Amino acid sequence: MRLLVSVRSATEVAPAVAGGAEIIDAKEPSLGSLGAVSAATLRAIVLALPSTLPLSVALGDPADAASVAEAFAPLAGVAPHASETYVKLGLASVRDVSAAEALIAAALEAASRAPARPAVIVVAYADHTAAGAPPRDVVSRLAAAAGARGVLLDTWMKDGRELFHHVGLSELRRWVVDAKREGLLVALAGSLSAEGLKQVADLPADVVGVRGAACIGGREGAVSEERVRRLRSQLDERALQPV
Repeated sequence: MRLLVSVRSATEVAPAVAGGAEIIDAKEPSLGSLGAVSAATLRAIVLALPSTLPLSVALGDPADAASVAEAFAPLAGVAPHASETYVKLGLASVRDVSAAEALIAAALEAASRAPARPAVIVVAYADHTAAGAPPRDVVSRLAAAAGARGVLLDTWMKDGRELFHHVGLSELRRWVVDAKREGLLVALAGSLSAEGLKQVADLPADVVGVRGAACIGGREGAVSEERVRRLRSQLDERALQPV
């Protein structure tokens, strides 16, 4: 399972990489679960990122096709990356399935025109009712039908409650298995604690994403090399345990 660490600036890239992050995610935590960084910040993060590591970019929760185009605008200055590039698109406040389909289609179209040709990851929220978003099963079905690269399950409200406050381990495992059966890359996040990370590590997901657990001072703090290394070690130790 690959470890994704969200950074809000270029200065956080080095400690994240040194600690063992395998995907660097550009995100502004003060703007919510999928807060987008500015175009200038994104360019700086890309310059600081080793070419061998994948780049992920949070695009927020666009409301319509025009908002999707606006969210993709900073990617116009991002050249093709030697490794993978991903964009994360949320569906908060999009209750209508047809509207969600249209947003995903708009994102795929915008991605095809962006210089980096990023793969689209559609974000489902474990607390989808609060987010006004479609349930996770619907999101994974729509992502697969549209041809998106993958799906991420996250928490919309960043109030200290982690992923497992909203979804049990057995139903989460079932969702992961079903999404992978659809051919999707599956990522999990959501204010995960050390114990939550252990549970996620036992699931057949491809990626686990963290921000707060990797920082001194929580998600609004600064990425710590030591904390990232500890998280990477936890994942590695779990992977070595007999099933």
